[in-house]
Amino acid sequence: MPGVRHLTIGPEEGELRLDRWMRRQFPELTQGRIEKMLRKGELRVDGARASAATRVAPGQTVRLPPWPDDLAAAAPARTEKPAPNDADADFIRDCVIFMDSHVLALNKPPGLAAQGGSGDIRHLGQFEEALKFERSQTPRLVHRLDRDTSGVLVFGRTAPAAAALARAFASRAARKLYWAAVAGKPSPARASIRFGLVKAGGPRGEKMLCVPPDAVAATEGARRALTDYAVIDSAGTRASWVALRPVTGRTHQLRAHMAEIGHPVVGDGKYGGSGQTNEGSGWGAQLGGSVSRKLHLHARRLRIPHPAEPGRILDLAAPLPEHMAKTWAMFGWREADAPDDPWAD
Repeated sequence: MPGVRHLTIGPEEGELRLDRWMRRQFPELTQGRIEKMLRKGELRVDGARASAATRVAPGQTVRLPPWPDDLAAAAPARTEKPAPNDADADFIRDCVIFMDSHVLALNKPPGLAAQGGSGDIRHLGQFEEALKFERSQTPRLVHRLDRDTSGVLVFGRTAPAAAALARAFASRAARKLYWAAVAGKPSPARASIRFGLVKAGGPRGEKMLCVPPDAVAATEGARRALTDYAVIDSAGTRASWVALRPVTGRTHQLRAHMAEIGHPVVGDGKYGGSGQTNEGSGWGAQLGGSVSRKLHLHARRLRIPHPAEPGRILDLAAPLPEHMAKTWAMFGWREADAPDDPWAD
């Protein structure tokens, strides 16, 4: 059994929770054992007591108490993630739209989940080794997009950068702009949607229900939500190209809000009905004809403070995925015609 040890936090390890840093360094330790060390004051940062949620910083010293050598033998073996094959590596690297020493941004394809789940769903974790480039650590994802939503997705390439980017999202310093094709023509052309959202119960899975603003406080589990929309162009009453600005960031917010006002996102079977077709006068998320049944929702643009260069704003834009580009071409909508700020007077 080794005695008391002292380890220094490395330059790329800062801003991690202490318990997560410990699990990375010592996979033989369970979460319960780490928390027991913290409760007893045996695990300290710069000589002071700490909690599991304490954020460590580069240069700080962590005091480690002794623990039995046989813990490592009892711990489950760590399995290394297989490196993606050349075709998969080329695929994910072709999605990179920006990279510097601190930030990596992808144009996430539709159908690629941000996180792994059950079944055989393709997810970013299967490709992360190819996104290391010259680094020893994989980039850290700092926000999410739904599996079927495409567009700008940002990672921090170091722990401090990831923490700074996450703070920008939490403080709403990050400005997000989505493009969507929706059924029908919203009226008025610009407005805000203020319905609260609450998770649906029962067998419907992860689906959000809209709650009138004045009923949010009285509805258990409901949270306030705010979306701004602006119509950029329309194809009569059949479909419209809208810009969406999520002021809050709730699960499925944009999809649920647009469906609630009667203009579901094209291809959104969850909120707009998978079998309902709108060819000009009805309600439904499918437009019929040659229009793809895939979700037409795209994270077009993200403006966010650079995590390591004060005063610099990253302005990241992602081109439309193939199925949306075809719909745009069919309706005669041109990306170049979109205003820089759809809400400017």
